[in-house]
Formats: sequence, C-alpha cells, structure tokens
Amino acid sequence: MVSDTAVLVIDMLNAYRHDDAELLVPNVAEIIDPMVGLVSVARERDDVDLIYVNDNYGDFSADHNDIVRSALEGEHPDLVEPIAPDEGALFVEKVRHSAFYSTALAYLLGRLETKRLILTGQVTEQCILYTALDAYVRHFTVMVPPDAVAHIVPDLGRAALQMMERNMRAEVVPAEKCLG
Repeated sequence: MVSDTAVLVIDMLNAYRHDDAELLVPNVAEIIDPMVGLVSVARERDDVDLIYVNDNYGDFSADHNDIVRSALEGEHPDLVEPIAPDEGALFVEKVRHSAFYSTALAYLLGRLETKRLILTGQVTEQCILYTALDAYVRHFTVMVPPDAVAHIVPDLGRAALQMMERNMRAEVVPAEKCLG
C-alpha cells in the first residue's frame, strides 16, 4: 500500500553525552509519552511510513545499528528504549541539522510517494526547524506536534514553532491528532 504520510523520528537516538544534554534531557522526558503514542500508531498503520533520521555524531564508520546501540548504552536509555527502531525500520543517517541535507531522504520520500511529513524528535530550534524548512521548499505538507519535539532553550523552541507555523505553513497540532 502506498502511503502519503511519513512520521520522521529525528535525532532521538542520542547518548546524551554533549554540552546541551543537561538542558535537553528534561524536555525529552516531557515529550517521550506523546511521541511513543504517535510512533505506536504509525507502526500499526499500513498507510503511514515511519522513518528514523539520526545524526551519526561524526562517526562515519557507524551504521544505524551502531547508532542505536550507542544511544541505548548512553546516559539515558530510558529516553531511547521506548522509541527505538524495530528490526527492519526505515533509517536515514544525517550529518548536519536538516534531515534532507546530504542524505537520501528526499529520494526515499519520492519512492514512497510521500506528501505529508510529521516531524518529531529533537531539537525544536535546530534540526526540527531546518528539516521543516527543507520540507517546505520541497513542497511537502508539514505537521509538527509541539508535545513530540524537544527544545534546549524554551524561548527559541517556541519561536521555532511559530516560524514553522507562520513561514512554512506547518500544522502545529498535538501528537494524538496527527494521525487521527
């Protein structure tokens, strides 16, 4: 079955061993339950593709299994285990902020005939914002559930959501309404 919707789980496979981890972790903890709900619904539905897009953190020898393993062995496996990809999950490695930059994501979405992207993960004011912009300029409809994206700086996270809604015409709606 061809789907026109994809849920992107962005940068949630994180070992939380970086400068902003202390600020990020409490916000990730707040979004984990709504994100788990959205990921679970996406896994159950044949008309929705679930795609993990994750930074390789500068390790160009790492494959997706290494990235998952590193995150599960990191400082907060409790924030990784609930959303860890199933065997055979669609997975795209990225190296910069946007999920599109220098990745095969646009090609994959074209093959899947995707029209609408639901962006989840971290960080709202960085990777989510830049991915939303790149999706918008590629003519995708964008949805961002504010309860399934985590920020580092609260004011910047709020501003990023406003920019996505106003400038990129993103639908900013709770996770439970994204696939409803």
